Amino acid sequence: MAGLSLQKVKKRFGETEVIAGVDLDVADGEFVVFVGPSGCGKSTLLRMIAGLERTSEGRVLIGGRDVTDEDPAKRGIAMVFQTYALYPHMTVATNMGFPLEMAKRPKEEIDRKVAEAARILHLEAYLHRKPRELSGGQRQRVAIGRAIVRQPGVFLFDEPLSNLDAELRVQMRIEIARLHQELGTTMVYVTHDQVEAMTLASRIVVLRAGRIEQVGAPLDLYEDPDNSFVAGFIGSPRMNFVDATVTAVQDGHAVVAAPEAGLVGMAVATRGTPPKSGTPVSLGIRPEHFVPADGAAGTLCGKISLVERLGGVAYAHAVLADGSMITVESRDAHNFEVGNTQLFGLQRAFLFGADGMRL
Repeated sequence: MAGLSLQKVKKRFGETEVIAGVDLDVADGEFVVFVGPSGCGKSTLLRMIAGLERTSEGRVLIGGRDVTDEDPAKRGIAMVFQTYALYPHMTVATNMGFPLEMAKRPKEEIDRKVAEAARILHLEAYLHRKPRELSGGQRQRVAIGRAIVRQPGVFLFDEPLSNLDAELRVQMRIEIARLHQELGTTMVYVTHDQVEAMTLASRIVVLRAGRIEQVGAPLDLYEDPDNSFVAGFIGSPRMNFVDATVTAVQDGHAVVAAPEAGLVGMAVATRGTPPKSGTPVSLGIRPEHFVPADGAAGTLCGKISLVERLGGVAYAHAVLADGSMITVESRDAHNFEVGNTQLFGLQRAFLFGADGMRL
């Protein structure tokens, strides 16, 4: 096993800089997930770690060893791609053992490592089948098994579940989490799906435009985001944002109002010194932080345009008087009716400045 360190790494394609001086340390045995919107540089950063993209500036260290200019095969990593990349004419066992065969390892060693990988991934019954005889989830497990037999210091996953249907994605998330617990190997995982990130990661790295916005444990990012981008990206459904103004400072809290949205006044805790009265702010409210209006810290008034009833939970999508949309969660599916205008109570909110930074 091995840790990983990125030291001021940059990547340029011509004059375009797509990775802008990233610094990151991944501890030995940690499961780190890169998330961000399309084009943020997460896959490029992973490929730089793997050696599939040349680093324009900075250093990549694996297990304390500088591998910035080393070939991928010499870095002590194994990579699992979005596409399974299995040889259709080979059996599962042959596909999994092929990297060791190419490395001229003894047959006894190959058979032993393939058997162990098959045990870990529950593939014992499929070792003599061809890829065409497997489901998508089974094929991806074979691809993971091919990585396991190499016993790398670091596993790299590039959106490995994107080609699977929803049910298989859930199953494979569980498999990968269990795999990490059993192997204890350092894993770096790229996904655009923040649900995958929240359920798998020891730490999440949120990227935007080639830069790290915030790094932290999943619940730390959810409960304590540094800016509106992280707050809106982490969480499903996403955080609601309402334009408001600070009207007063009271007991170390900012009192905010948004009259057109039905918010008369609400005291909101801030990270530091509350902003001055008259400061324009953005009020961030997670869907689950709405409560019945009676006795709430503040209220928003909106007209319900759509209701998603998902059994144990319902989501109302409502239009506020200022034209903005909010999503409200309720455990009582009978609370919402399309066309109704009603008050939604606020239990908790975050404050963000005009620059998007948390106040």
